[in-house]
Amino acid sequence: LPLWRKKTVYRSVCLSLALLVAVTVFQRSLTPGQFLQEHPPPTLEPQEAQKLTGHLVNLNSFWKSPKEVAIPTPTTSQGPKFWDVITTNCSANVNLTHQAWFRGLEPHFQQFLLYRHCRYFPMLLNHPEKCRGDVYMLVVVKSVITQHDRREAIRQTWGREQEVAGGNGGVVRTLFLLGTASKQEERAHYQQLLAYENRLYGDILQWDFLDSFFNLTLKEIHFLKWLDTFCPNVHFIFKGDDDVFVNPANLLEFLADQQPHENLFVGDVLQHARPIRRKDNKYYIPTALYSKATYPPYAGGGGFLMAGSLARRLHYACDTLELYPIDDVFLGMCLEVLGVRPVAHEGFKTFGISRNRNSRMNKEPCFFRSMLVVHKLLPPELLAMWRLVHGNLTCSRKLQVL
Repeated sequence: LPLWRKKTVYRSVCLSLALLVAVTVFQRSLTPGQFLQEHPPPTLEPQEAQKLTGHLVNLNSFWKSPKEVAIPTPTTSQGPKFWDVITTNCSANVNLTHQAWFRGLEPHFQQFLLYRHCRYFPMLLNHPEKCRGDVYMLVVVKSVITQHDRREAIRQTWGREQEVAGGNGGVVRTLFLLGTASKQEERAHYQQLLAYENRLYGDILQWDFLDSFFNLTLKEIHFLKWLDTFCPNVHFIFKGDDDVFVNPANLLEFLADQQPHENLFVGDVLQHARPIRRKDNKYYIPTALYSKATYPPYAGGGGFLMAGSLARRLHYACDTLELYPIDDVFLGMCLEVLGVRPVAHEGFKTFGISRNRNSRMNKEPCFFRSMLVVHKLLPPELLAMWRLVHGNLTCSRKLQVL
């Protein structure tokens, strides 16, 4: 072709290409700079993504080992704080049903293992406002939906919220941890009563799983996740059962010498405890579930103290372990992952002041006045002991346990 014709064709091609680009930019309402960029697929907000995916479970994680999982360092998030599990979408791990060791287990252990990978459930009642301001100590009480009388007795005694006197400052807040009623026929009735109780007091955290002995471990990890999400700056946490006597003044006196950033985990610590192999015992564990001779050190679940920063790290450590049906032992396993040893304290008596249930020491208010935590008292006993300890009590001497 002649040179002039080649130039004409070249100009025509360039003009067509320019027109095509201009039309495309106009149709997409993009700037030329945007048009030249590669556009990633649209991303969903966390809430929208959760609505689409629900609570998905990776069955491969059922066999994860703590040695294979790195524990992330907790960071204070500046973004929105919300419970990110809004649906339950969990099915049984049927792969287990083909294994001989599994078929030899008792039905309740089979049920536990089939759904052990179902770790987190939606929240039914939430009170993130409990963590507003400077929370010095968060008092957290494990309870069940039917035991309103225990919660009421605690609110009238050691669960009263207060300001911390002295140089530490801050406030003490109280929360109760609940699942749903274990009996289907009772669920709707008790849920209505609980909703009224919650409107009255505003101190209940509830999740959508059944309250049962094996699900106490679920309650443990749900609270740790909740704490990491809504309450990252709390200084200390006291966590206990709803049938214990607690002396808040003694707790605060003990904490006055502690730092919230330390690895503080204090309670009635059991060392070298052995798994119970008798099937008639509440704490029976088959060898197929735990084959070691002893448990790691752990604090009795009746009541213990821990630093807020350690509690947040525990949340991530626990996520590296498979759930275990005994909650206080499981927490000892999580501490072991972090290399933290719980510290024993004489003021925590989760087996009574004397292990002899008939001992007069278990009814003596002068002993209760010197303790931090004593198990076990039912509501009438708790109210009566509280009045004695905080009345005109005269004791020959005060025990030095702090």
